Amino acid sequence: MRFLRRGGGRTVWRDSRCRVVLAEEPFTGFCRVIWKTHVREMTDLAAPDRDHLMHVVWAVEAVLRARLSPHKMNLASLGNLTPHLHWHVIPRFAGDSHFPQPVWGVRQRDALPRTLPSDFADGLARALTAALPAR
Repeated sequence: MRFLRRGGGRTVWRDSRCRVVLAEEPFTGFCRVIWKTHVREMTDLAAPDRDHLMHVVWAVEAVLRARLSPHKMNLASLGNLTPHLHWHVIPRFAGDSHFPQPVWGVRQRDALPRTLPSDFADGLARALTAALPAR
């Protein structure tokens, strides 16, 4: 069975149940919220764990909105290729390569991702730590 690999980005926040990874993707600020233990679907989790996971997803969305001011936020939990519970939290900008289509859709234009400040990951980690106190 294929699991989410440890690579693919920088872990910017974690607790005993999940972690947030700032992904190495061609979309500025793309994050994944990854459940720690192996489950395939949201309904495989107990209700308190589902609530916790969504609380983290929403916190990541709020922090990215505040820091990047995107045109739109996309949230997705697919798992078709990697059947391990994780959420994609994706800031979208009107000029990105796929906008307004999904990031997994057909490229609409040639565009480079926005350049993030060198301290973006550290600032994101601090903001998530403030937004997600130990539960």
